[in-house]
Formats: sequence, C-alpha cells, structure tokens
Amino acid sequence: MHFPGSHILSIRQFERADVDQLFTVADRMRPYAHRERVTHVLDGAILGSMFFEPSTRTRISFGSAFNLLGGEVRETTGFESTAIAKGESLFDTARVLSGYSDVIAMRHPAEGSVAEFADGSRVPVINGGDGANEHPTQALLDLYTIRSELADRGRTLDTLRVAMVGDLKFGRTVHSLSRLLQLFQGVKVNLVSPPELKMPAEIVDELRAGGHDVLETDSLEMGIADVDIVYSTRLQEERFTTRAEADAYRGRFRLNQGIYTAHCEPNTVIMHPLPRDSREGARELDVDLNDNPNLAIFRQSDNGVLVRMALFALILDVADQVDDHSRPVNWYTERRF
Repeated sequence: MHFPGSHILSIRQFERADVDQLFTVADRMRPYAHRERVTHVLDGAILGSMFFEPSTRTRISFGSAFNLLGGEVRETTGFESTAIAKGESLFDTARVLSGYSDVIAMRHPAEGSVAEFADGSRVPVINGGDGANEHPTQALLDLYTIRSELADRGRTLDTLRVAMVGDLKFGRTVHSLSRLLQLFQGVKVNLVSPPELKMPAEIVDELRAGGHDVLETDSLEMGIADVDIVYSTRLQEERFTTRAEADAYRGRFRLNQGIYTAHCEPNTVIMHPLPRDSREGARELDVDLNDNPNLAIFRQSDNGVLVRMALFALILDVADQVDDHSRPVNWYTERRF
C-alpha cells in the first residue's frame, strides 16, 4: 500500500509489509500517546469526524489520536444534525465536508456506505465501521494488541491460536480480524457461536483456502481450550429486527473466572472490542475477570490511539517528522499506562 493520501476502507487493502510498517510507526507513537512528549506535527490540520452510529471508543480515540499529533477535530454525530436528514446524498456531503477537512473518519450503519462516501471525497477517508461489513482500524488495533501480548510470552503472530466467541454473523470486528489473520502463517481459529450466528461462510472459506485450521463449534468449553487468545464479542442487538429476536441469544457464551480457570490455559489472553454488555442476562465477560492480569480489554482500547495516530501520520505523510515537532510534556500527568 502507498499510504500517503489513501482511503482506508477495508482490511483487504493491506499486505503483511503494510501491517509491519504501520505497527513500527505505532510503536514510535507511544511517548506521545502516553503523555511523555507532545508533538505538533499536524498543527493546522483538521479531522472531520462523522459518526452516524453510536460510538464511544472509536470516535473519541480517532479524535484523541489526531489531537495528540497537534491537529484539530470537527465532529458530527447522528443523522439528525446533518443535511443528510434533508435528503442530501453521501456524495454531495462528501464533496462539501472534504473541503473543510484534511482527512475524514466515518461510521455509518449501512454496508458499503463509507466507500460510497469516499468516492465523493477530496481527502482521505477512514472507515470507522460500516454496518455489519468491516471495521478495519479495530482489526488493526486488535492485531497490534495480540502481537504485544504474544511478545511478552515469547510468541509471534505466525502459528497464533485464537478463539472468536459470540455473534460472529453481525460482528464486523471479527470479520475484519479474520481477513487480517490471513496474512500470517499457520493460524488456528476456533469460531464459537450459535449456528444461527455463525461466521459468514465466505470468510471461513477464505481462512481455510489460506491453509489455516478452522474449527466451528457451539461449545464454549471446547472452543476456548488450547488457544492463546479468547476474543469475545457483544451480541449486535442493533442488527436484529427486534430486541426479542436478539434476546434469544443473549448470554449464551458468558465467560467468567470459573470457566476461564476450568477450560483455558493459564496465560490465555482475554480480548473484547468493547463495549462489553454488563446488563444482567448478558455479561459476555463477567466482572469477576477484572482482576485477571490476562484481561487485555483496556490495554486493547489504549492501543487504539497508537494505531490511529500511526494511520494519520502515514496517510498525511508526516511519520518521519513527528519527533522534529516535539517537546516534553509540561503539565502534571498521572502514570496511567
């Protein structure tokens, strides 16, 4: 991939060398994300943040990443506050807003909508999630987290063993992560879900065609045994026709400390793209896991800033200038990392 000026719409754009380059830049962003230094390399640049679907981590981490590089953020949330509610097309919206921004991050509930928007944009567009289709930056931060967690255990991404658990039909994070894993060698993937919420067949076929070992099962106990990573997902209630339809599957694959101890290897890493559903009857990851040192969900969300900073730096072609525009932090900052 030639990063400068590129849209980031799908994991399919990435080759392994691109991932390695991105992660090398993300490693270099750590002093800035951890408030050890400040950089103003994007001073004067504007991020257009357009989120037409509820979001906390993705929207704010995109904004924080841009701010930490010295840029400014202009936000739009929800359809009701935009001209789209008056019938304006995505193409027209893109032509207008790309005149006000240097790069745009966008989330939209319809599959393919971000690519449609990018066709009309005059600046790079980053897909922050388009319906049940893809979430490329989440997959990249997930893989960055897996890489970091495995490195602490002397392992690499090749020969990774991962269980993906929950709503695999509508979970766009696992769709993108599965496609990203195809860039590596000898990966074992356990897909744990109700039969009605299985991973789309084309993704399973792609994994197998790449020589990876894929197990599909509705047994949580079987699926989470002998893996390095358990990647749990939230039931995508908003993708169902009714809440009652979603409730039929809620809480089917709850992981707690007792189940973890009984069926997981001692150092199995627990991940989740967040938000985890903490309502009674759901709790795909129980709160009794909060003291488990292998619970990586908050390290995972922290890594989102690093990866998105790296993407902005590469897309706007300033990755080699970040340190030249930096200085030490001059305010009190608690050691939270």
